Amino acid sequence: MTDVRVRFAPSPTGYVHIGGLRTALYNYLFARNNGGKFILRIEDTDRTRFVEGALENLIKVLDWADLEYDEGVFVEDGKLVEKGEFGPYIQSDRVKAGIYDKYINQLIEDGKAYYCFCTQERLDGLREQQKADGMMPKYDGLCRGVSLEEAKQRVANGESHVVRLKLPANTDIEFDDLIKGHLSINTNDIDDQVLIKSDGFPTYHFAVVVDDHLMGITHVIRGDEWVSSTPKHVYLYEALGWQAPTYVHLPTVLGQDKKKLSKRNADVAVEDFVKKGYLRDALVNYIALVGWSPESNQEILSHDELIEQFSFDRVSKSGGIFDVKKLDWVNSHYIKELSDQELADLIKPYLEEAGLVSEATENEKILNIASTFKTGLDKLSDIAEQTAFLFEDYKSEGYYDEVKETLVSEDAKTVLNHIKSILENEQMNEELASTIMKKVQKETGVKGKNLFMPVRAAISGQSHGPEMSHLFMVLGNKELIERLDYALNNF
Repeated sequence: MTDVRVRFAPSPTGYVHIGGLRTALYNYLFARNNGGKFILRIEDTDRTRFVEGALENLIKVLDWADLEYDEGVFVEDGKLVEKGEFGPYIQSDRVKAGIYDKYINQLIEDGKAYYCFCTQERLDGLREQQKADGMMPKYDGLCRGVSLEEAKQRVANGESHVVRLKLPANTDIEFDDLIKGHLSINTNDIDDQVLIKSDGFPTYHFAVVVDDHLMGITHVIRGDEWVSSTPKHVYLYEALGWQAPTYVHLPTVLGQDKKKLSKRNADVAVEDFVKKGYLRDALVNYIALVGWSPESNQEILSHDELIEQFSFDRVSKSGGIFDVKKLDWVNSHYIKELSDQELADLIKPYLEEAGLVSEATENEKILNIASTFKTGLDKLSDIAEQTAFLFEDYKSEGYYDEVKETLVSEDAKTVLNHIKSILENEQMNEELASTIMKKVQKETGVKGKNLFMPVRAAISGQSHGPEMSHLFMVLGNKELIERLDYALNNF
């Protein structure tokens, strides 16, 4: 396919949800896999939920995730600009341009939509009564009986109103979904949806159909929550004489409790994960796997591999569980793939924020820390906790509590004295760091735990940790000698 056109059409109502990023990702991957176009459209017709700055943040997240789109809203030199032949790409601008007027008037004149003058009080009372009677709450069609001539006169007189879709009675609306298969729903089970609100703005249901048609969207790829609305959209296409696009409704992203991932039980904003130090390629790689699996069964896939292998045939019908432990595993893989210098540059801000290093700290020290702790990091923010012992005052109360018994034996004293002696005569470098323990073993005859545990305890206050050779490089001669001295004189 070369004519595929898909869109990601979020509302600027706050942060970008992990589920939203996955929807954008699947749109992007499908478009790129099929040589098509990926469009960013902003659906801001619900002005009550509009959040200042949310649109710029959304674009920033898509840019961070490397989900490059072909048309839509962009930020250039700090300003919002729109690019493409099918604009405007912001719905409120499309309202101002009068794009929806022609089509709502067509529906009204064709008897496929009608003016509704019911007050909010009447609608609230109606729904309460229906609930009390055990019925499905829906509009009762009272204003269907108002003639078009009378309705137009009431509108001209300034009476508050909305415009509703006029669904045919007892009619099955059917459509095919690339994930869910063939679906059918009877119009008796659907409400006469509001298409134009009392403020003159189109609802999502009307605007999305008009916009998708005018922008030539071939595949509507969106969250599972829109399945129940799709029959209304399908009928609108039919009522307007248009061909409906292919629908793809994605399984919900679930938390560990198998409920929809929400702020109540987890971080869900993409920004939360960026701040914690999840790498872009790792987060995108993992999110792709929440509800989809490649035919190759790979778990680590590059950007290009995701594009090459993606298809909706492999997307699950049921919700995908967002497993932070699995994300940690994927992220740790990507961290290990970084060069020491790349990792050093990425962890320095976390070390600075924790007050462990300053901006002036030499690169070599940060580089040694990166090399030392690379294999143990699940996310970049872990670095502060994992390295805290290096920067704590080893003379402070409790620093050696976990290991003090390791430091009292004669073997311990022998080993620590011997290492101290070597450090007083030789400068620490990579060769010495990798050979010093063998040298001590050969010269003292102390082996195994009796050799290694006292040294680790003396220089780190811990019984477990990164490779000793890395610790030697991070601490350096002066710090090592001072720590060995303290351990020898106090235990």
